[in-house]
Amino acid sequence: MARYLGPKVKLSRRVGVPIADIPKHTTKRQLTAPGMHGFRGRRPKDYGIRLLEKQKLRYHYHLLEKQFRRYVDKAGRQKGNTGQNLLQLLEARLDNVVRRSGFARTIWSARQVVSHGHVLVNGRKVDRPGFHLRPGDVVTVKESSGKMIRENMESLAGHIVPDWLAVNPKELSTTVQSPPIADQLPFDLNTNLIVEFYR
Repeated sequence: MARYLGPKVKLSRRVGVPIADIPKHTTKRQLTAPGMHGFRGRRPKDYGIRLLEKQKLRYHYHLLEKQFRRYVDKAGRQKGNTGQNLLQLLEARLDNVVRRSGFARTIWSARQVVSHGHVLVNGRKVDRPGFHLRPGDVVTVKESSGKMIRENMESLAGHIVPDWLAVNPKELSTTVQSPPIADQLPFDLNTNLIVEFYR
């Protein structure tokens, strides 16, 4: 399967926003465009503006184009605002819940934690990062992986856990209390432009 293996900070510079909420991505130098003096070239057309908004979200959740498009189609079939539905679907991914809980520092490390089998959902091992979680689901860490996860949590001192998750640091478990709310994106986003991009 195709996946991006290059430097992640280049993605932040390409879209002009920090796609990960860590110092490496949030410094001023990393938010200037690539090239001498951060040369931007011509002003983007309507297509370019919508493409940029889409890329911000896609890079933030570390998804391929085909996966992302599938989420947009699924959000469009649900009742309500398509943009909000899209954010809810992306936030409910297992790798994202591991990141939001503070068990991993970035989406890339959260994805690795899940795919290497360190995480249990309702007592059963799940190694698919895109596994969809529902309210009431409990995410726990395997006993043998506890030391690694605790080290990750110590490196993220001061991490703010969203209200829709209940984290128990002692037992290394997270409970999904309600449908997710995307309030922890490290940048401003216009979801309407993303929906328009695919129409």
